[in-house]
Amino acid sequence: MTDTPTGQQDTAVGGPAQPVAGLTGRRRPGEAVFRGVATGAGILILLILMLVAGFLVFQGSPALFADPAKLASQGYGEFAAWVLPYAFGTVWAAVLALALAVPVAIGIALFISHYAPRRLAQPLGYVIDLLAAVPSVVFGLWGSLVLAPAVFPLYKWLNENMGWFPLFSGRYSGTGRTILTAAIVLATMVLPIVTSLCREVFLQAPRLHEEAALALGATRWEMIKMAVLPFARPGIIAAVMLGLGRALGETMAVTMVLSGTRNITFLLLTSENPNTIAATIAQNFPEASGLKTSQLIAAGLVLFLITLVVNMIARWIVARRAEYSGAN
Repeated sequence: MTDTPTGQQDTAVGGPAQPVAGLTGRRRPGEAVFRGVATGAGILILLILMLVAGFLVFQGSPALFADPAKLASQGYGEFAAWVLPYAFGTVWAAVLALALAVPVAIGIALFISHYAPRRLAQPLGYVIDLLAAVPSVVFGLWGSLVLAPAVFPLYKWLNENMGWFPLFSGRYSGTGRTILTAAIVLATMVLPIVTSLCREVFLQAPRLHEEAALALGATRWEMIKMAVLPFARPGIIAAVMLGLGRALGETMAVTMVLSGTRNITFLLLTSENPNTIAATIAQNFPEASGLKTSQLIAAGLVLFLITLVVNMIARWIVARRAEYSGAN
């Protein structure tokens, strides 16, 4: 190192680094405030989650640890045997809803992202997003007053002509208000969520991969199959899991459409349908008291755990999505 004419040392290799203006270690007040607000928000949401779980455990513990004979006389019966059919109905209705919604959602998302002209894709995307803002009670009214009478002839035809298939066997309902109708309503409700997430994932597919597939002579569908869908698979799974969480917790729409009972059946067209946990709580809570109230709250704890597990799996899949190393 040599002295410069100003008496300062050169910043040659191995010499002391000179501070750069604007990059000092001093923090601005706004950064500290933002860091504190963000940290507080993260802690607050965890605290709320813990308080909700604590409330459910505390209020539902009398039913969870009560004597079965006492539950039989003052409640709805032994807790595990009572809640199992409702847990089955919750999962069964949600699975049926996803089976109906996911193929349609993926098709709509692919149309918006890769087929529709820009003038059509943007308004269609807005319509899909606005559909998610429709209140569930509106879907419930539509399902009970419009959809159920409209699908009754279809259910009758399925039962008479495809009754050999186990899901369509049994005596069909005369009102059309079956578990399949509830699943169609739930599918309509989760469709915007799955479509929006899939659309965003499809738009993030590596452009170089798409252009390379087209340059090699692939058709548009072959390009989507080779370049877009493999890239988007973790995102699609995450969207499906989030839609499943939405369907598991739906209350009003299922309550207004479905007249469920406490049974376990896979039949789709009969009038004896399994009910969901959320609908059961909504239907029985106003008249419940004592152990019955605790039993309904304990059922809410079961639903809370099911939904929590589904969302944790979804977040784990989303986290794995960040490990993709494809070029953008």
